[in-house]
Amino acid sequence: MTHTTPDNFLGLDQQYSTLETSKVVVLPIPFEATVSYGGGTANGPAAIIEASQQVEFYDREFDNEPAKTWGVHTLPSVEVNDQDPDSAMASIAQAVEQTARLGKLVCVLGGEHSVSGAVAQGLHAVHGDFVTVQIDAHADLRDEYEGSKHSHACAMRRILDVGAGDLLQLGIRSLDISEAQMIKSDQRITTFYSENVHDGLHLQALRDFVRGKQVYFTIDIDGLDVGLVPATGTPEPDGLTWREVLDITRILVQESSKVVAFDVMELAPIEQLHAPNFVSAKLTYKVMSIIMAQQANLWQ
Repeated sequence: MTHTTPDNFLGLDQQYSTLETSKVVVLPIPFEATVSYGGGTANGPAAIIEASQQVEFYDREFDNEPAKTWGVHTLPSVEVNDQDPDSAMASIAQAVEQTARLGKLVCVLGGEHSVSGAVAQGLHAVHGDFVTVQIDAHADLRDEYEGSKHSHACAMRRILDVGAGDLLQLGIRSLDISEAQMIKSDQRITTFYSENVHDGLHLQALRDFVRGKQVYFTIDIDGLDVGLVPATGTPEPDGLTWREVLDITRILVQESSKVVAFDVMELAPIEQLHAPNFVSAKLTYKVMSIIMAQQANLWQ
Protein backbone atom coordinates (compact mmCIF):
# COMPACT_ATOMS: atom_id res chain seq x y z
CA MET A 1 0.00 0.00 0.00
CA THR A 2 1.38 3.40 -0.99
CA HIS A 3 -0.13 6.79 -0.33
CA THR A 4 0.77 9.86 -2.31
CA THR A 5 0.65 12.86 0.05
CA PRO A 6 4.22 13.29 1.32
CA ASP A 7 3.58 15.87 4.05
CA ASN A 8 0.35 14.43 5.41
CA PHE A 9 0.18 12.02 8.37
CA LEU A 10 -1.14 8.66 7.06
CA GLY A 11 -1.27 10.06 3.53
CA LEU A 12 -4.97 10.76 3.95
CA ASP A 13 -7.03 12.07 1.05
CA GLN A 14 -8.19 15.67 1.36
CA GLN A 15 -11.72 14.70 2.39
CA TYR A 16 -10.28 13.13 5.57
CA SER A 17 -7.56 15.68 6.31
CA THR A 18 -8.84 19.24 6.06
CA LEU A 19 -8.41 21.42 9.12
CA GLU A 20 -12.08 22.31 9.20
CA THR A 21 -13.39 18.74 9.29
CA SER A 22 -10.63 16.92 11.22
CA LYS A 23 -10.87 16.30 14.97
CA VAL A 24 -7.13 15.62 15.31
CA VAL A 25 -4.23 17.89 14.39
CA VAL A 26 -0.64 16.69 14.04
CA LEU A 27 1.98 19.32 14.90
CA PRO A 28 5.56 18.44 13.86
CA ILE A 29 8.27 20.14 15.93
CA PRO A 30 11.70 19.09 14.58
CA PHE A 31 13.68 20.84 17.31
CA GLU A 32 17.08 19.46 18.33
CA ALA A 33 19.69 21.43 20.24
CA THR A 34 20.83 19.54 23.34
CA VAL A 35 21.13 15.84 22.51
CA SER A 36 23.98 14.41 24.54
CA TYR A 37 24.74 11.13 22.75
CA GLY A 38 23.25 10.09 19.41
CA GLY A 39 21.68 12.86 17.32
CA GLY A 40 19.12 12.99 14.57
CA THR A 41 15.86 13.66 16.44
CA ALA A 42 15.27 16.73 14.25
CA ASN A 43 14.56 14.23 11.47
CA GLY A 44 12.07 12.28 13.58
CA PRO A 45 8.81 14.07 12.70
CA ALA A 46 9.36 13.84 8.94
CA ALA A 47 10.37 10.18 9.25
CA ILE A 48 7.21 9.37 11.23
CA ILE A 49 5.00 11.16 8.72
CA GLU A 50 6.69 9.43 5.79
CA ALA A 51 6.44 6.00 7.43
CA SER A 52 2.81 6.61 8.41
CA GLN A 53 1.91 6.59 4.73
CA GLN A 54 2.60 2.83 4.77
CA VAL A 55 0.38 2.16 7.81
CA GLU A 56 -2.95 0.46 7.09
CA PHE A 57 -5.97 2.57 7.93
CA TYR A 58 -7.98 -0.44 9.14
CA ASP A 59 -7.77 -1.32 12.84
CA ARG A 60 -9.00 -4.75 13.94
CA GLU A 61 -9.68 -3.58 17.49
CA PHE A 62 -12.31 -1.12 16.25
CA ASP A 63 -13.24 -2.95 13.03
CA ASN A 64 -13.10 0.24 11.01
CA GLU A 65 -10.71 2.82 9.58
CA PRO A 66 -10.48 5.19 12.55
CA ALA A 67 -8.70 8.06 10.84
CA LYS A 68 -11.48 8.31 8.25
CA THR A 69 -14.07 8.49 11.03
CA TRP A 70 -12.70 11.63 12.70
CA GLY A 71 -10.05 13.00 10.31
CA VAL A 72 -6.42 14.05 10.84
CA HIS A 73 -4.98 17.35 9.69
CA THR A 74 -1.21 17.79 9.52
CA LEU A 75 0.05 21.28 10.25
CA PRO A 76 3.32 22.69 8.87
CA SER A 77 6.40 22.08 10.99
CA VAL A 78 7.15 24.62 13.70
CA GLU A 79 10.35 26.33 12.65
CA VAL A 80 12.43 27.66 15.54
CA ASN A 81 15.95 28.89 16.19
CA ASP A 82 17.83 25.92 17.66
CA GLN A 83 20.71 28.24 18.57
CA ASP A 84 18.51 30.15 21.04
CA PRO A 85 16.67 27.65 23.28
CA ASP A 86 14.80 30.33 25.26
CA SER A 87 13.39 31.84 22.08
CA ALA A 88 12.71 28.37 20.66
CA MET A 89 10.72 27.25 23.69
CA ALA A 90 8.67 30.45 23.65
CA SER A 91 7.86 29.91 19.97
CA ILE A 92 6.92 26.28 20.57
CA ALA A 93 4.65 27.19 23.49
CA GLN A 94 2.94 29.82 21.35
CA ALA A 95 2.45 27.38 18.45
CA VAL A 96 1.00 24.74 20.78
CA GLU A 97 -1.33 27.26 22.41
CA GLN A 98 -2.61 28.36 19.00
CA THR A 99 -3.10 24.74 17.97
CA ALA A 100 -4.86 23.78 21.21
CA ARG A 101 -7.31 26.68 20.75
CA LEU A 102 -8.61 24.96 17.62
CA GLY A 103 -10.59 22.64 19.92
CA LYS A 104 -9.08 19.44 18.51
CA LEU A 105 -6.89 16.65 19.90
CA VAL A 106 -3.27 17.77 19.56
CA CYS A 107 -0.62 15.24 18.54
CA VAL A 108 2.93 16.61 18.70
CA LEU A 109 5.76 14.86 16.87
CA GLY A 110 9.30 15.71 18.06
CA GLY A 111 12.16 16.39 18.05
CA GLU A 112 14.09 16.06 21.29
CA HIS A 113 12.13 15.67 24.52
CA SER A 114 12.91 19.20 25.73
CA VAL A 115 10.06 20.24 23.45
CA SER A 116 7.55 18.77 25.91
CA GLY A 117 8.17 21.45 28.53
CA ALA A 118 7.05 24.11 26.06
CA VAL A 119 4.15 21.92 24.93
CA ALA A 120 2.91 21.77 28.53
CA GLN A 121 3.14 25.55 28.79
CA GLY A 122 1.03 26.03 25.67
CA LEU A 123 -1.54 23.45 26.79
CA HIS A 124 -1.85 24.99 30.25
CA ALA A 125 -2.71 28.37 28.73
CA VAL A 126 -5.72 26.79 27.02
CA HIS A 127 -6.83 23.86 29.18
CA GLY A 128 -5.79 24.90 32.68
CA ASP A 129 -4.61 22.18 35.04
CA PHE A 130 -3.82 18.63 33.92
CA VAL A 131 -1.67 15.72 35.05
CA THR A 132 1.18 14.35 32.96
CA VAL A 133 1.79 10.67 32.21
CA GLN A 134 5.29 9.99 30.88
CA ILE A 135 6.59 6.86 29.16
CA ASP A 136 10.37 7.10 29.05
CA ALA A 137 13.64 5.33 29.71
CA HIS A 138 14.97 8.43 31.46
CA ALA A 139 13.61 10.45 34.36
CA ASP A 140 14.36 13.83 32.70
CA LEU A 141 14.14 15.60 36.07
CA ARG A 142 17.42 17.52 36.16
CA ASP A 143 17.15 21.23 36.77
CA GLU A 144 19.83 21.78 34.15
CA TYR A 145 22.18 19.62 32.10
CA GLU A 146 25.36 20.65 30.31
CA GLY A 147 24.57 24.26 31.15
CA SER A 148 21.03 24.30 29.77
CA LYS A 149 17.69 24.34 31.57
CA HIS A 150 16.11 23.38 28.24
CA SER A 151 18.05 20.14 27.83
CA HIS A 152 16.20 16.97 26.92
CA ALA A 153 17.35 15.74 30.36
CA CYS A 154 15.24 18.48 31.99
CA ALA A 155 11.96 17.95 30.12
CA MET A 156 9.84 16.72 33.05
CA ARG A 157 11.33 19.28 35.43
CA ARG A 158 10.17 22.01 33.06
CA ILE A 159 6.70 20.44 32.86
CA LEU A 160 6.51 20.51 36.67
CA ASP A 161 7.58 24.16 36.56
CA VAL A 162 4.46 24.94 34.54
CA GLY A 163 2.48 24.07 37.67
CA ALA A 164 -0.31 22.33 35.78
CA GLY A 165 -0.34 19.20 37.94
CA ASP A 166 1.46 16.06 39.08
CA LEU A 167 3.62 13.64 37.10
CA LEU A 168 3.42 9.85 36.72
CA GLN A 169 6.51 8.21 35.16
CA LEU A 170 6.40 4.74 33.60
CA GLY A 171 9.29 2.60 32.37
CA ILE A 172 12.15 4.63 33.84
CA ARG A 173 15.46 2.76 33.92
CA SER A 174 18.15 5.44 33.73
CA LEU A 175 18.63 8.42 36.08
CA ASP A 176 21.27 10.16 38.16
CA ILE A 177 21.40 10.36 41.94
CA SER A 178 19.85 13.85 42.12
CA GLU A 179 16.86 12.63 40.14
CA ALA A 180 16.54 9.55 42.35
CA GLN A 181 16.50 11.80 45.41
CA MET A 182 13.90 14.09 43.86
CA ILE A 183 11.63 11.14 43.09
CA LYS A 184 11.83 10.05 46.73
CA SER A 185 11.18 13.51 48.17
CA ASP A 186 8.87 15.33 45.75
CA GLN A 187 5.23 14.40 46.30
CA ARG A 188 4.29 15.62 42.82
CA ILE A 189 6.17 12.70 41.25
CA THR A 190 5.20 9.02 41.15
CA THR A 191 7.64 6.72 39.37
CA PHE A 192 7.31 3.12 38.25
CA TYR A 193 10.58 1.70 36.95
CA SER A 194 10.57 -0.72 34.05
CA GLU A 195 10.59 -3.81 36.28
CA ASN A 196 7.56 -2.42 38.15
CA VAL A 197 5.68 -2.07 34.86
CA HIS A 198 6.64 -5.56 33.73
CA ASP A 199 5.20 -6.84 37.03
CA GLY A 200 1.99 -4.86 36.55
CA LEU A 201 2.48 -2.84 39.72
CA HIS A 202 1.59 0.41 37.97
CA LEU A 203 -1.91 -0.46 36.78
CA GLN A 204 -4.05 0.54 39.74
CA ALA A 205 -1.89 3.56 40.49
CA LEU A 206 -2.33 4.73 36.90
CA ARG A 207 -6.11 4.38 37.16
CA ASP A 208 -6.17 6.37 40.38
CA PHE A 209 -3.76 9.01 39.08
CA VAL A 210 -5.73 9.97 35.96
CA ARG A 211 -9.29 9.31 37.13
CA GLY A 212 -11.51 12.26 36.31
CA LYS A 213 -8.57 14.48 35.31
CA GLN A 214 -7.30 16.07 32.15
CA VAL A 215 -4.12 14.35 30.95
CA TYR A 216 -1.08 15.22 28.86
CA PHE A 217 0.46 11.96 27.63
CA THR A 218 4.13 12.23 26.63
CA ILE A 219 5.90 9.28 25.00
CA ASP A 220 9.65 9.27 24.60
CA ILE A 221 10.19 6.52 22.05
CA ASP A 222 13.18 5.25 24.05
CA GLY A 223 10.64 4.14 26.67
CA LEU A 224 9.87 1.20 24.40
CA ASP A 225 12.04 -1.88 24.21
CA VAL A 226 15.21 -1.17 22.26
CA GLY A 227 14.41 -4.11 19.98
CA LEU A 228 11.31 -2.25 18.80
CA VAL A 229 12.94 1.17 18.41
CA PRO A 230 16.76 1.14 18.40
CA ALA A 231 16.79 4.45 16.52
CA THR A 232 16.89 6.88 19.42
CA GLY A 233 19.54 9.06 21.02
CA THR A 234 20.22 7.01 24.16
CA PRO A 235 18.73 3.51 23.83
CA GLU A 236 18.32 1.64 27.11
CA PRO A 237 17.69 -2.10 27.63
CA ASP A 238 14.58 -3.55 29.33
CA GLY A 239 12.04 -1.19 27.82
CA LEU A 240 8.28 -1.53 27.63
CA THR A 241 6.59 -3.88 25.21
CA TRP A 242 4.09 -2.84 22.55
CA ARG A 243 1.24 -4.36 24.59
CA GLU A 244 2.33 -2.64 27.80
CA VAL A 245 2.31 0.76 26.12
CA LEU A 246 -1.14 0.18 24.63
CA ASP A 247 -2.54 -1.12 27.93
CA ILE A 248 -1.28 2.07 29.59
CA THR A 249 -2.95 4.10 26.85
CA ARG A 250 -6.30 2.33 27.24
CA ILE A 251 -6.38 2.80 31.01
CA LEU A 252 -5.35 6.43 30.70
CA VAL A 253 -8.10 7.13 28.18
CA GLN A 254 -10.83 5.18 29.96
CA GLU A 255 -10.26 6.77 33.36
CA SER A 256 -9.39 10.36 32.47
CA SER A 257 -11.88 13.12 31.80
CA LYS A 258 -9.96 14.19 28.70
CA VAL A 259 -6.60 13.66 27.01
CA VAL A 260 -5.71 17.21 26.05
CA ALA A 261 -2.70 16.17 23.94
CA PHE A 262 -0.12 13.48 23.40
CA ASP A 263 3.32 13.49 21.88
CA VAL A 264 5.81 11.02 20.42
CA MET A 265 9.41 12.18 20.87
CA GLU A 266 13.05 11.30 20.32
CA LEU A 267 12.95 9.12 17.19
CA ALA A 268 16.40 9.53 15.59
CA PRO A 269 16.08 7.80 12.20
CA ILE A 270 18.87 5.55 10.95
CA GLU A 271 19.34 5.45 7.20
CA GLN A 272 18.07 2.21 5.62
CA LEU A 273 16.60 1.02 8.94
CA HIS A 274 12.87 1.48 8.39
CA ALA A 275 11.40 -0.52 11.25
CA PRO A 276 11.80 2.12 14.03
CA ASN A 277 10.16 4.78 11.85
CA PHE A 278 7.26 2.48 11.06
CA VAL A 279 6.83 1.39 14.69
CA SER A 280 6.78 5.04 15.77
CA ALA A 281 4.23 5.92 13.09
CA LYS A 282 2.01 2.95 13.91
CA LEU A 283 2.22 3.77 17.63
CA THR A 284 1.18 7.36 16.92
CA TYR A 285 -1.84 6.18 14.92
CA LYS A 286 -2.79 3.56 17.51
CA VAL A 287 -2.61 5.94 20.47
CA MET A 288 -4.59 8.47 18.47
CA SER A 289 -7.21 5.84 17.64
CA ILE A 290 -7.61 4.67 21.24
CA ILE A 291 -8.08 8.24 22.43
CA MET A 292 -10.60 9.13 19.77
CA ALA A 293 -12.59 5.90 20.11
CA GLN A 294 -13.30 6.85 23.74
CA GLN A 295 -13.27 10.66 23.62
CA ALA A 296 -14.26 11.77 20.11
CA ASN A 297 -17.33 13.55 21.50
CA LEU A 298 -15.02 15.90 23.45
CA TRP A 299 -13.56 17.42 20.30
CA GLN A 300 -15.02 19.59 17.56
